[in-house]
Amino acid sequence: MTNMLIVMFGMIISCYILIGISEARLTIGFYDKTCPDAESIVGGFVRDATEFNPQVPAFLLRLHFHDCFVQGCDGSILIDNGPISEKEAPAHQGLRGFDVIEDAKAQLEFVCPGVVSCADIVAIAARDAVAFSFGPIYKVETGRRDGFVSNKTLADKMPDFRDSIQLLKRKFFEKGLNDKDLVVLSDLVIMYSW
Repeated sequence: MTNMLIVMFGMIISCYILIGISEARLTIGFYDKTCPDAESIVGGFVRDATEFNPQVPAFLLRLHFHDCFVQGCDGSILIDNGPISEKEAPAHQGLRGFDVIEDAKAQLEFVCPGVVSCADIVAIAARDAVAFSFGPIYKVETGRRDGFVSNKTLADKMPDFRDSIQLLKRKFFEKGLNDKDLVVLSDLVIMYSW
């Protein structure tokens, strides 16, 4: 369990490397004035879901990684535009946790409509998932903007446990990641590809 937590935390750090692709100006406490309860609302949904199903933290962390790897952390994995949706890509099959994000988003829309991005909800949920799994506690920068493009062909370059090491290196290099990132994240690709 401890090794899994270390790997999960490594994945989070690597996802934040991918955030550099985003054009948003990220800061800690981005919603402090516009929706002060945003992070606690998301945390409440993550906590409740985790109490019901202890696998939820892994689902949410994987969901965040898949969102970030394709086009940056833009929430595009959540867009449902039918059979061409990014979430329909073969590389994304088996992703779970969408319901937790959707429930948190619904509550946030009730409390502060149109303020909190789906991309930030996914990032906050992943952070809280790590914390609720007795992993490290860290602050997450927010202020991401949601993407508007969701197409399953964009997920063609997701790492796959069947990829050769050379192909994996190329996929990671194209995202600005190095061999160390590959080692840490490959463990997760293998763990969650069943």
